[in-house]
Amino acid sequence: MSKKKIIIGNWKMNPQTVLEAKHIIAKTKNTAQKLERTTVIVCPPFPFIPFAIARQSAKRVKKNEVKAGAQNVFTEAGGAFTGEVSAHELSDIGVEYCLVGHSERRAISAETDLDVSKKAAAAVQANMTAVLCIGEKTRDDLGEYLDVVRDEIKASLQVFPKRALGQLIIAYEPIWAVGAKAAMTPAAIHEMVIFIKKVLSDIYGQVSAVEVPILYGGSVNFRNAADIIALGQVDGLLVGRESVNVPGFVELLKTVDAINIEK
Repeated sequence: MSKKKIIIGNWKMNPQTVLEAKHIIAKTKNTAQKLERTTVIVCPPFPFIPFAIARQSAKRVKKNEVKAGAQNVFTEAGGAFTGEVSAHELSDIGVEYCLVGHSERRAISAETDLDVSKKAAAAVQANMTAVLCIGEKTRDDLGEYLDVVRDEIKASLQVFPKRALGQLIIAYEPIWAVGAKAAMTPAAIHEMVIFIKKVLSDIYGQVSAVEVPILYGGSVNFRNAADIIALGQVDGLLVGRESVNVPGFVELLKTVDAINIEK
């Protein structure tokens, strides 16, 4: 049986109006409900998250409803932390996924790997799935970037509970590829998938690590999505700017859903 692929749309700080947000959500939901092999998650800015929450009645549960994710979360459960949002607050309104450790968050707020690890732990404690973003800033010919990725994974999971591995997704997004003209080659992506699984196996054991989904992000669009998944052998994609480009994102979802890979 084919495992469902995972597509996460990270809207970042877009769009600028409620009208636009509702339009993107509506079009995304309309497409997602027709998909057979794909789980679709959208991570809007905090004010727009309620529009992405699945509104399901007891009598009618929509097939393949879009799932809501958050772009960030705070490490603590509550208290005097002005401007922050806790994992329990997000979970209580219906958020099921949360990005942690995105390179832009690390840069904007100077998040440390320990901060990221605490956020991931907070997310799963609140019954959400943590989407851990990792990736090197630059590539070198000596392979030192592999050490960077390995150390980042280990440090970003230092307080993450092993029992919660079923609530973990790894999103590999090399910083140098974000916003670039082209994504990594599928062959290079596949090499990183193998490496990441090896690192996870070293931490948690092979049996546990093999079940953790690994996504790719970085200059993804509907033109390269199929090759990245089929040849790169990732479990899905973390999509940035293309996720708020309605025609492009809809086409990407259809393209990905047409891929039938036995896992």
